Amino acid sequence: MFRAYVNKKGYIRGAAMLAAMLVCATTVLAQKSKRPKTRSKTPAVEAPAVAPVPFRAGETLEYRVLFSKYSVNAAKIETSVIEQRNFFGRLAWHFRAAAHTMDTMRLLYAIDDQFDSYTSAASLFSLQYEMYLHEQGKEQTSHFRMTTNADPAPGDVTALRVVPGTRDAIGFLYALRAADWQVVAELKAPVFDGRRLYEAVARIDTPQGNVSVPAGNFPAFRVAVRLFDNGKELTDTRLWVWIARDAAHTPVLVEADVPFGTSRIELMHLP
Repeated sequence: MFRAYVNKKGYIRGAAMLAAMLVCATTVLAQKSKRPKTRSKTPAVEAPAVAPVPFRAGETLEYRVLFSKYSVNAAKIETSVIEQRNFFGRLAWHFRAAAHTMDTMRLLYAIDDQFDSYTSAASLFSLQYEMYLHEQGKEQTSHFRMTTNADPAPGDVTALRVVPGTRDAIGFLYALRAADWQVVAELKAPVFDGRRLYEAVARIDTPQGNVSVPAGNFPAFRVAVRLFDNGKELTDTRLWVWIARDAAHTPVLVEADVPFGTSRIELMHLP
């Protein structure tokens, strides 16, 4: 999700995901509110221990994406905590990120994409990642079940063999919010963006600051996210996530420098 692509199509999708990461996510997504849910085929199980988190079911955050130094309004992005539910016998959070290109950018490249994450409520590791892409009149749907070598291959989705602790691009954003940054020095994890697997390393680089966005002015701290591809850092891709010092650890601003340009993903209003 964080990868910047060398062409415009890839850049826009990256931006949406960056925002989504809100971020999660690297620079422009869009939402369809009605998508079929993945249905659990297993009976309810006793709820395991749940990791403490600052967000809640029903939360929706709306962002605008400003592209380049000219502040072009490129896209609108929403991130949502849909629900907490049983996902094939495991208690999971259902996250969603969606985005629409806007104004001039939509005339150049119309995107209406949606990304869904089913993330373990106990570990905040990814269980399944789904992409619903609507771009220039073309549609593509992909479902990826996160599995290890010890797991049987599912029959109805693509099995992605990953190491334990892997997160998807959307779930990684919520993991940034849930981290206890007064105790944790860094958050490091493999992150799958729907196409490739990266190593993400997040650290606080600005402990105290103030951020002004359409939603208001916020005391906040900034988390810098570094990305590695097969051990090599993507030095031309820079991500920073400003997280408010409120009870919800609200992501209020994502800044990105990528090969194709720069962007600001700004929170429009509080839920």
